[in-house]
Amino acid sequence: MAEPLFVLAPPCTFSWAVCAMLGQHPDLYALPELHLFTTETLAEWLAVCERQSFEMDHGLVRAVAELYYGGQDEPEVARARGWLRRRAHLTTGLLFELLAGRVAPRIAVEKSPSLVAHPDPMRRALRMFPGARFLHLVSHPRTYGDMVLEALAVSPGDQPLPPSDWLVRLAEHRPSEDADATVDPQFSWLSLHAGILAFLAEVPKEQQRTVAGEQLLTDLDAVGGELAAWLGVRADAAALAGMRHPEKSPYAPLGPPSAPFGSDAFLHPGPMIPESWSAPRTLDGPLSWRADGGGFNPEVTTLAHEFGYR
Repeated sequence: MAEPLFVLAPPCTFSWAVCAMLGQHPDLYALPELHLFTTETLAEWLAVCERQSFEMDHGLVRAVAELYYGGQDEPEVARARGWLRRRAHLTTGLLFELLAGRVAPRIAVEKSPSLVAHPDPMRRALRMFPGARFLHLVSHPRTYGDMVLEALAVSPGDQPLPPSDWLVRLAEHRPSEDADATVDPQFSWLSLHAGILAFLAEVPKEQQRTVAGEQLLTDLDAVGGELAAWLGVRADAAALAGMRHPEKSPYAPLGPPSAPFGSDAFLHPGPMIPESWSAPRTLDGPLSWRADGGGFNPEVTTLAHEFGYR
């Protein structure tokens, strides 16, 4: 089994599309959002899934259905749920190893946003896979804020649904415990990326890379080639050409009614990679989500400058 690649990025970015792009490289395999490292054991994970306000188990169920039963229709999904229940005694690391072994010799790529919600999941992934690589995927804070607000307005079904708790937390900011919540997602961008950077300080330099998602989308040959070299996989034109088609991922479409999700694809109807994602953005000027005409906090601007944004 090859050492896995974990993509570290906040939710409501284009990380799901970047992961799908990587997965179309002949030497890589992109998994859906597994959320496995939120707990130590699969039994704990199954219990957490029952309490969540979003369909946390869909990605893992779909991955097991695809890799062990050859498809993602209702019969395969039902078998996958039984497969998981029979392995509730396993650690989440061993469960991930089974999936990674199933796609070997390709490198398993995983990008669950729950990895970066707290230091524990990232540390658990590193402890269970000491040789893993970590790709820190950054995006412009203005793009991130717009995507969070867009996600709040989108319902994945025919009927409007209340937004999940995690999505509300991304959008709302409270300057203090007693303050009323205000819609300002720039602060969750700052907090999540600061947490990723603190974790990466514990990771050997050769096992980590930071990439601006916009650069990968606009200059795949150069940025994709550098990533391929870092991962030790093919960097030829044919291998990189496959990465231009994330829509070919088996997890890009919605799954069956009992497990439709596992990625953020439903949040972005239309092309898998809209041109707006790589459009130039500025750190200056008012923010679309602030009624008072305010702009970015100085700490946000400073970190964005460190990531290369202007």
